Amino acid sequence: MKNIVEVASEAGSFKTLLKAATEAGLVDTLSKGGPFTVFAPTDEAFAKLPSGTVEGLLKDREKLSAILKYHLVSGKMDAEAVTKQASLRTVQGKDLRVDLSQGVRVGSAKVIKTDIDASNGVIHVIDTVQIP
Repeated sequence: MKNIVEVASEAGSFKTLLKAATEAGLVDTLSKGGPFTVFAPTDEAFAKLPSGTVEGLLKDREKLSAILKYHLVSGKMDAEAVTKQASLRTVQGKDLRVDLSQGVRVGSAKVIKTDIDASNGVIHVIDTVQIP
């Protein structure tokens, strides 16, 4: 089974996330570490950010790393486990709120695809980049 980075690469809709992970120095962690639950924003989610935001973040490794870690939860949690939580403690240190009132949401993002398995965790696809 492929790791989180390999699975995300093959999906083709996470180019910005993978570039950001590379710039933040998190590729090794996401390849060899874990297990992690990743709330992965699509390229479309990054495109919704204000103009210049992604470019600015790619130059600010510390802020970029904090934002990416805000999308990671230690341990492998499938969608069912996520929905049983009121909030999730992120690797960044802050909590992501789980809201089931309009589908499944984490923070301000809608979960659009769940339970993409990887050897070192699971990916849930979200439609909005979360800023801690």
